[in-house]
Amino acid sequence: MVVVNALIFGLVLAVLIGPVFFTLLQTSIEKGLNKAILVAIGIFFSDVVYINLAYFGLSQFINDSEYKEWIGYTGGGILIVFGIVSLFKSRKKTNIVHRSVSVKGFFRYIFKGFIINGVSPFVLLFWLGAMSMATIEYGYSGETLVLFFGVIMLIVFITDVIKAYLAGKLRALITPRLFTILNVAVGLALIAFGLRMFVYSW
Repeated sequence: MVVVNALIFGLVLAVLIGPVFFTLLQTSIEKGLNKAILVAIGIFFSDVVYINLAYFGLSQFINDSEYKEWIGYTGGGILIVFGIVSLFKSRKKTNIVHRSVSVKGFFRYIFKGFIINGVSPFVLLFWLGAMSMATIEYGYSGETLVLFFGVIMLIVFITDVIKAYLAGKLRALITPRLFTILNVAVGLALIAFGLRMFVYSW
């Protein structure tokens, strides 16, 4: 069941539309698949850092029953807000924007993925919501919690590589309409996750 829950959440996260998504596609189209994979590695490490920050930020409260209800409500609220934002984004025209990072050499693209994913405070907020869901609603801890987030990160990394590959092969299919559909689907899914946490914490 842990793997199934991680699979569902990982797939939702994999199609979340944001600066990282477009950076990955842009790099693949302009620089090739190999460079895009390096960007995906940077994104991966950035998420690992934020997951750890989310865990250590909540760990002192997770086992205290007095705080569990508030953690549940806060986490659910964060996921619902992300869902609503995603729905609003589906109504806007989407453009691919290239962001440059002034670092040269092999590690430039890893650094690029790490920084572009890490500069947004919303990334940490998102992982706080996910951590709240995993610990409060699902009751995961220790090795189970590591497995949950490990599967999520594996899914995200694999799908990032797939997206980078398809960006070069199926460029014509990457249309504003596709982004709109993805934003709506992700928005509804995140709202559903958030509402489940509210019901669970009630």
